[in-house]
Amino acid sequence: TPVWAAEAAKLHAAYLDWSTPPESGPGAVQMGPIMNYLETMLPDDAILTNGAGNYATWVHRYHRFRRFGTQAAPTSGSMGYGTPAAVAAKQLFPDRDVIAFAGDGCFLMNGQEFATAVQYGLPIIVIVVNNGIYGTIRMHQEREYPGRVVATDLKNPDFAALARAYGGHGETVEKTADFAAAFERARASGQPSIIEIRLDPEAITPTRTMTQIREKS
Repeated sequence: TPVWAAEAAKLHAAYLDWSTPPESGPGAVQMGPIMNYLETMLPDDAILTNGAGNYATWVHRYHRFRRFGTQAAPTSGSMGYGTPAAVAAKQLFPDRDVIAFAGDGCFLMNGQEFATAVQYGLPIIVIVVNNGIYGTIRMHQEREYPGRVVATDLKNPDFAALARAYGGHGETVEKTADFAAAFERARASGQPSIIEIRLDPEAITPTRTMTQIREKS
């Protein structure tokens, strides 16, 4: 009916608005344009995997999945899921692009499974969103006990160098403009790849900064 059609159009417009990422935020790397790039470049049957953490909100909110069976993600907040899930997905669907998202802490839970991808020649691309903290836990600490944080800072390896040490391809992205070329090099390498994105910890959510969360606590 016309009423139903009008309501459906209204809801669809609201969804498109909600799922359009911001173009700017704290730091030199902006996740919004990166998600836009992946949205336009990846084919409809690309498989995206992720673990748990605030970084995953960028994937859940801003990647518009266009087919069933194109996301593998935990429903229980389990960290470390994305990398092994990507390995399995690439083994099952070798002709499809498989992209894993992981936070730095999330990757370090099961990142050794990257060795499995190298061993079996599975050219997944792991995007490690490195902000140097356990982001979700830090966000809750700042919200409940502003300025009183404990055990959420991370001392990380060079993830691109780690990829090369395993026998894969590694890239480090410190500016938004560098992501597309890094991604294309990883894709063209034909190897399992890690792209480390060095994200400002202030960019803790797509819509609110860490400072804003702290100040509103």
